[in-house]
Amino acid sequence: MVLPIVAYGDPVLRKVGKEIEKDFPKLDELIANMWETMYKASGVGLAAPQIGLPLRLFVVDATPFADDEELTEAEQKTIKGFKKVFINAKIAKETGKEWAFNEGCLSIPDIREDVLRKDTINISYVDENFNEHTETYDGVLARVIQHEYDHIEGILFTDKLSSLKKRLLKGRLVNITKGKVDVDYRMRFPNIKKAR
Repeated sequence: MVLPIVAYGDPVLRKVGKEIEKDFPKLDELIANMWETMYKASGVGLAAPQIGLPLRLFVVDATPFADDEELTEAEQKTIKGFKKVFINAKIAKETGKEWAFNEGCLSIPDIREDVLRKDTINISYVDENFNEHTETYDGVLARVIQHEYDHIEGILFTDKLSSLKKRLLKGRLVNITKGKVDVDYRMRFPNIKKAR
């Protein structure tokens, strides 16, 4: 089922997600709905807070980046088919050089900005079967995971912009909270009662 994506300004996007227990009710259904919602909105990642649930859960399918001509053949191969569920994720460390990459967010439509992030992450999490993993990612995969991880920590990519950039975007962000934005997927706006 395609769920409405929560727009910028909703307090749930600022909450630190709660850990998920193994017996969480209808977890498989929730994950399936998240995949469907993400694909319908042409996203590469979606976190539970973006559908209104303050939980430590996000999904990533980085496959659309596999055709990026700026990536090496090895990077393209690693990214192609990279599809994972991250539950109760914890980034242990971020290392390497900071690099800029143009990011967007389904909760903040029509705004894209360059964001600086470290190149490499070490992350531990459990998958949808509650198998434990500790893995290291770099480049674009690290970037996508860091962006979704921020969501479960109550952080948005706009928080990482300079104060000048934030001031310049303020009016557009306020418009998003009021639903004054064109989107081709369902959204729930904080200053409008009903999802559209």
